[in-house]
Amino acid sequence: MNWLSPSILAADFNRLGEQIRCVRDCGAQALHFDVMDGMFVPSISFGMPVLASIRKETDLFLDVHLMVREPSRYIKEFVESGADLITVHYEACSDVMHTVTAVRAAGVKVGLSIRPETPVSVLRPFLDKVDLILIMSVNPGFGGQTFMEGTYDKLRELRALIKETLGASAGEGVPRVEVDGGINLNNVASVLEAGADTIVTGSAVFHGDIADNTNRFLEILRAHD
Repeated sequence: MNWLSPSILAADFNRLGEQIRCVRDCGAQALHFDVMDGMFVPSISFGMPVLASIRKETDLFLDVHLMVREPSRYIKEFVESGADLITVHYEACSDVMHTVTAVRAAGVKVGLSIRPETPVSVLRPFLDKVDLILIMSVNPGFGGQTFMEGTYDKLRELRALIKETLGASAGEGVPRVEVDGGINLNNVASVLEAGADTIVTGSAVFHGDIADNTNRFLEILRAHD
């Protein structure tokens, strides 16, 4: 089943609760929560108190993306604040396997992300250790960027690597494939056809008519299930 995970980075924080309820009521399966530390990426976003507040108000799956250096320092706190899945960056960890194992041991699902310049091949040792692979289709750190066309080839390569390594392309024991950055109603079908099953998008959902945007995305996702 394809998932839509709207990124609250693009939401209006003066109306955050209302906007979260809107995407949930329309049928979005998750919320994407971007954490940026000003070190691994230039920007600074939000942290545990905001996540804890959201957790009190929604039963949506909370998809937490840590764009921070040495994310193992914060795993316990994000789990306690309500994360359902924590994604860490391959490039941000001095010991990737240790970090992935630590997230799993904390009792939540674990994801692993790579920047656009990082080759898909680095993911091979982790494919049977994670629940999700996040392919960044923009340089992480800023919302509203243009989708990088090379992402399509990376998605196809990742799907081939998953099949080669795990002996299956989808199903139990196979990580979800998430894409984040520059996805809109014009390119989401192509992203799904290339191999994604989890779509992160911010401004394309939260700017304009949120309910209509969400419903139009979900219609395309369901057509590609």
